[in-house]
Amino acid sequence: MNIFSYVVARDFGFAPNPFGGYCTLATCKPPIRERAEVGDIIIGTRASPKNNEIVYFMEVSEVSNFQQYWEDPRFRVKRPNMFGSKKQAFGDNIYHFEGNDVIQEDSHHTLNDGTPCRENIKTDLKSRNVLIGERYAYWGKSSLAIPPELSNIIKRGPGFKRHFPESFKSDVRDWLLSLDQGYFGPPISW
Repeated sequence: MNIFSYVVARDFGFAPNPFGGYCTLATCKPPIRERAEVGDIIIGTRASPKNNEIVYFMEVSEVSNFQQYWEDPRFRVKRPNMFGSKKQAFGDNIYHFEGNDVIQEDSHHTLNDGTPCRENIKTDLKSRNVLIGERYAYWGKSSLAIPPELSNIIKRGPGFKRHFPESFKSDVRDWLLSLDQGYFGPPISW
């Protein structure tokens, strides 16, 4: 098991997307999406000045690709609807393919007029993996303090952190899985 820790610099409920009974990471963070496997844990912490707090965690239960994610009936609720509720507008199920052509649905990652944003497509498609977690907790604005003895999990700045001793990873996993799971608060940027 690996643990990937990073700073959630922008939290709109898009990446990660904690809605619809699953926590998903389908955009942003392509290096994590490329490396994570089933059983790994993803942790997102707050940006300064509250960088000792956790925004969410998910245990990866599935690794999908964009087309499978798009076609899977469980995740239709995560397709964006820019005229719906905030949860619907920030849906992360935005990529699918027609032949070799990538389709980017009108979403948080398109331009304001709904046309595809080449910069976001280029970044997001550096990995075509979608991470899906059935076991997760998302606190958003109600972020939770990380116990001092586990503070080494905190990543500061860009990128991610994943090299931890096995005993430490076990302690972090035990702590996370002892917490109530589900959706507990709105995204920080709402």
